[in-house]
Amino acid sequence: MKKYDALYIFVGIAKDDALNACLEKALAEVTRVGGNVLSTESLGKRAFSRPMSKRESGVYVKVRMELDPLKVGELLSRYRLVEQVFRVQILAVDERREAKLVAERAARAERLARKEAAAAETVAAAEG
Repeated sequence: MKKYDALYIFVGIAKDDALNACLEKALAEVTRVGGNVLSTESLGKRAFSRPMSKRESGVYVKVRMELDPLKVGELLSRYRLVEQVFRVQILAVDERREAKLVAERAARAERLARKEAAAAETVAAAEG
């Protein structure tokens, strides 16, 4: 099983309830082909740079999933049959890049904590 990031675009959805129903239907396809959904993140409604298929905007949802690499093509062909899914893009996650980003975030948080501690010490020294 390999990790993938998928970006879904849903169109013609006015309410959050309708979005949740469409998203559940799309994620059910992932589990149907033997994958696991790890996380979902709604990116909100965004306007397209140019009209596509007479549509002006859509709701973007980012999904992290685990899936067998041989099943990606099958999953994409299944999404052609789901009319609520306007577009979908699936990209493989680079594990080395992800590990590097996590390490950079941890180092940044550590530097920020040291900076805040030094600022607190200077305030305490000025007061004391």
